[in-house]
Amino acid sequence: MTEVRTRFAPSPTGYMHLGNLRTALYTYLYARRMGGKFILRIEDTDQKREVKDAVDIIYKSMKTAGLTHDEGPDVGGPCGPYVQSQRKHTYMPFAKQLVESGHAYYCFCTEERLEEARKAAEARGETFKYDKHCLSLSKEEVRAKLDAGVPFVIRQNIPTEGKAGFDDVIYGHVEVDCSTLDDNVLIKADGLPTYNFANVIDDHLMGITHVMRGNEYLSSAPKYNLLYEALGWTPPTYVHLTPVMVEGTYRDKKTGEYQMAVDAEGNPVLDAEGNPVKAIVKRKMSKSQGDPSFEDLLAEGYLVDAVINYLVLLGWSPRGEREFFTLKELEEVFDLEGLSKSPSFFDMQKLNWFNAEYIRKLSPEAYREIATPWLAKVLDPARFDFARLCELLQGRTEVFSQLPGMVRFLAELPEFPVDFYANKKQKSTPESAKAALSALLPVLEGVTDWTEAELHDRVMEAIPGMGMKNGQALWPLRIAISGQQSTPGGAFEIAYLLGREETLRRLRQSMEKLG
Repeated sequence: MTEVRTRFAPSPTGYMHLGNLRTALYTYLYARRMGGKFILRIEDTDQKREVKDAVDIIYKSMKTAGLTHDEGPDVGGPCGPYVQSQRKHTYMPFAKQLVESGHAYYCFCTEERLEEARKAAEARGETFKYDKHCLSLSKEEVRAKLDAGVPFVIRQNIPTEGKAGFDDVIYGHVEVDCSTLDDNVLIKADGLPTYNFANVIDDHLMGITHVMRGNEYLSSAPKYNLLYEALGWTPPTYVHLTPVMVEGTYRDKKTGEYQMAVDAEGNPVLDAEGNPVKAIVKRKMSKSQGDPSFEDLLAEGYLVDAVINYLVLLGWSPRGEREFFTLKELEEVFDLEGLSKSPSFFDMQKLNWFNAEYIRKLSPEAYREIATPWLAKVLDPARFDFARLCELLQGRTEVFSQLPGMVRFLAELPEFPVDFYANKKQKSTPESAKAALSALLPVLEGVTDWTEAELHDRVMEAIPGMGMKNGQALWPLRIAISGQQSTPGGAFEIAYLLGREETLRRLRQSMEKLG
């Protein structure tokens, strides 16, 4: 049986967006499941779009996600180099072979001629397609231009008749009329190959058996297969993955303008202040549209394991109802049969739920280690009992970036309306709150052993003598010292964390505002 060899081939153009990471994940998992090899290849032929340090970001993201490659630029291997710009001299011989066999040709057209042809096509209401102008040049004419140093590209010679197609694991057999295909460039004027050509050559030379990539390459795959046929090679198994979609705003990359909402009659939708409202559309997830990258999510306090677990389910269904998998478990169960034929939708609330579940599974020590830097953004570790605070927070945390906002009230009592004291369920009103706090102040002033247990016992002993239910006393106490209707922990936990002097100071301050 042929060894399965898969590859992840990102371009160094920025951060690892989630759709890209999902492709890497599926590619990695299939190789591991089949006992094969997972290769990392950097496709940097489009050097105008290359971003500084982007390759290091790719390495870091892959390592963080746990996707260890067997061959690649940083680990070597038998098929190197694994950076396309370092393989520059690999591609021209194959391009010339295609020229000799009539499957490609030299094109000397200037940018001015191509631009005129594009404008003419637009004027006719047609999509521009190269007109094979240079295909008619004789060998002698081509040689003369080459000897004279005339700039050139090498184009694929697509047949003008017949069909071109390929078989795909998800989409089945895909076939198009050759007459609809353009003679795409294989070798650019700078001597570097285009993505369309380089990936075919590299996939073959690296023995890639399965190519997984986004379905935006479906339209190009027939041309790839024509190259495989022309070179006498067997094409790999294609797996074109459906996109990850989101509901969000859409901004045109060229103009920078947002798509705006319109009503049934086509009139602009305005907000309460008369400003146009941005349309909410279903679109492909994209970093350029402001959607989070893998690095963004980690920086916000999402756990790697939670992101990977959620991401793998965006387009793949395991057998059975199980949702939670470790990466090692996914290596054992991932299969191509579970891949979806429909787009998947990225739901931040669902990711938050996954992340919260993973946070609850952390040991208290692990949770505290991650939470401490977030808490320290707003609280002094020397003043507050972070260990106790973390015990109260772990079951309430969805994303670690929420923590500063959840505990900021401990640093300073926020302004809050008197209405906060009103609670129908607890039978509390601003008037009953004033009476409750007046009765509780001397009780708390008498507590010297400031522990949660002592605070609980002393207050609970006093409540029956106040002629109130527990909620009528404890609700206003928590409001008075926290200024929050929802807190990690109740009145006793908050009072303990604040300490005796701060609790009493806040209690007196809140009572003054009640009048």
